[in-house]
Amino acid sequence: MSPDVGDSHAVQRREGQPRQGVPSRGVAKLRHAANPLSATSARKPMASSASGLTLVHARGLTKRYGDFTAVDRIDFDLIRGEAFGFLGPNGAGKSSTMRMIGCVSPPSAGTLRILGLDPVADGPAIRARLGVVPQDDTLDVELTVSENLLIYGRYFGLRRDVIRERAGGLLDFVQLSDRAGDKVESLSGGMKRRLTIARSLINEPEILLLDEPTTGLDPQARHALWDRLFRLKQQGVSLILTTHYMDEAEQLCDRLVVMNAGHVAAEGSPRELIGRYSTPEVLELRFSLDGHEQAAEKIARLARDSSRGPAERVEVLPDRVLLYTSDGAAALAGVRAIGLVPLTTLTRRSTMEDVFLQLTGRSLGD
Repeated sequence: MSPDVGDSHAVQRREGQPRQGVPSRGVAKLRHAANPLSATSARKPMASSASGLTLVHARGLTKRYGDFTAVDRIDFDLIRGEAFGFLGPNGAGKSSTMRMIGCVSPPSAGTLRILGLDPVADGPAIRARLGVVPQDDTLDVELTVSENLLIYGRYFGLRRDVIRERAGGLLDFVQLSDRAGDKVESLSGGMKRRLTIARSLINEPEILLLDEPTTGLDPQARHALWDRLFRLKQQGVSLILTTHYMDEAEQLCDRLVVMNAGHVAAEGSPRELIGRYSTPEVLELRFSLDGHEQAAEKIARLARDSSRGPAERVEVLPDRVLLYTSDGAAALAGVRAIGLVPLTTLTRRSTMEDVFLQLTGRSLGD
């Protein structure tokens, strides 16, 4: 998602007035880091759903750029309070989908309803109820941490005292209270991402959009950010995120769709998708460069022998051979029984990357 998604939230109205089409939800009491959003803030029910559960509804959603189709007739729904993900490699159509949900890129075809509203006709009213964490940080690095929250809150017409009260709780929540007076340029990459999340929550959004939220972060910073997002989900914030990190999808998403070349290849919870498209275990084998192809051919022939095959499926990658099996130890014994001696072996559980490999014939890193 490009930086203009976050910047597009500016809503023109007089200070202190409620957002157009959105009832005033009161001032959040952001005094505790464990509760960055007001537990008593009233949410506007979805106009098109009797239950109020479906926040985003898409059917046949399509996005074209000239002759290129970036998103090709996809279907999905976001249910209130869940974390929903789009998993796939770069170019899969994830960010184009997020731009449509963020009401900054109109659909080319299909049906899209967000909070019961039409994103083309009701874009400003929808954006006022969204929080956005774009791929690239759009923070003002020459201002302080607190000043960034103040300016962003003013986009929504919030009073300064309201912003100060919310900002205190949000900075506690993202563990940046001690950096409130520091300029943004002095923050680490992980701190900037946490500040961007705090900024996205200043208007108490009903849906939080996160486009590749941890790209470029080191493992420690990624896990710290996952913890903050998990806490938000536990507090009932509805999340939509894109990622090409399979472990991120498994950690954060209640449900997700696997996208490839603009299409939805599969949908379900991470556990459901792994159970449907992979095996309980995966045996990874590495051989010498000159023996890799020959070893892979032998293993593939062995796997085709149903009477003593060591695996249900074999995938040959440039650097290793993957055996999909219910018993990694037995599969390794079968490989060694035909005289192959791998340089290294690793038995692990199946992941979403294995699902993607099965569905598309390539890994997420390709």
